[in-house]
Amino acid sequence: MPEGLIQLAPPPDRSNGRFAPSPTGPLHLGNLRTALIAWCCARSTGSEFLIRIEDLDNERRRPGSAEQQLGDLDAIGLEWDRPVSVQSEREGLYGAALEQLRSDGLLYECWCTRAEIREASSAPHGAPTAYPGSCRDLSAAELAVKRDSGRRPALRVRADSAELSFFDRVHGQMTGTVDDFVVARQDGAFAYQLAVVVDDAAQSIDEVVRGDDLLESTAAQCWLQDQLGLPRPSYVHLPLVRDADGQRMSKRDSSATLAGQTALGHSPQQVRSALACSVGLCEPGEELEADQLVSRFSSILVESAE
Repeated sequence: MPEGLIQLAPPPDRSNGRFAPSPTGPLHLGNLRTALIAWCCARSTGSEFLIRIEDLDNERRRPGSAEQQLGDLDAIGLEWDRPVSVQSEREGLYGAALEQLRSDGLLYECWCTRAEIREASSAPHGAPTAYPGSCRDLSAAELAVKRDSGRRPALRVRADSAELSFFDRVHGQMTGTVDDFVVARQDGAFAYQLAVVVDDAAQSIDEVVRGDDLLESTAAQCWLQDQLGLPRPSYVHLPLVRDADGQRMSKRDSSATLAGQTALGHSPQQVRSALACSVGLCEPGEELEADQLVSRFSSILVESAE
């Protein structure tokens, strides 16, 4: 087995997968590696691979980013099935899910700012990132005062610090505690946690492949899937790609993008091979076609399962 391979537990029978970038700038090499592994996971089981543009954050969205990202994926040989979906065109689905949570008594209004939450969670015995519950059980009179303030509330779920377990093909069995997280922001935008769960179910995604910086949010998403009666996909959380100093890749580092690598004289195929090499799918300098990568990926998975 090639040295450096990211060890994966055996795949599900079907692995319809997706890559879901936010159009906030060019994809960095870590993003491209995640897309490559997600594509290999799907193709290795003869399943579909979809692209979804997650553009709900208007403040961070950059014109032209989505088109550039799709061009980079195409350049390294990752083809996808079905038309590209765009979250801002799917808001009716998120609204329906929100109403289901509301009708089940699982939502409450929250006026807390991030600064107020940080201050409350820094108090003795407060979990560093836990929502302190300041708006969870307001009286009718307190609610009236808040509503008359003119500030728009966010919507949080009543998770009751639920503990949920899920299986990750890289990290194994995981357990997480679910905080009262936001599903609709104060500016009225649907939150990532809600949109991603609704989209994955609506698009019949069987497996979610992403960076392990999102591992901690998975229990919350599983909780939401359970409350909405949606199936849980399989999860693969990959180690992040880091630079020579051990720091996370950044879109601000132009050399860490496909365009930056091209400017240094590296072809898209060479970049793809380097990404594959970083997880043990090929040797340094070895250049494989996309279909060869899938075959190599599949054979390694069979070996790891035996």
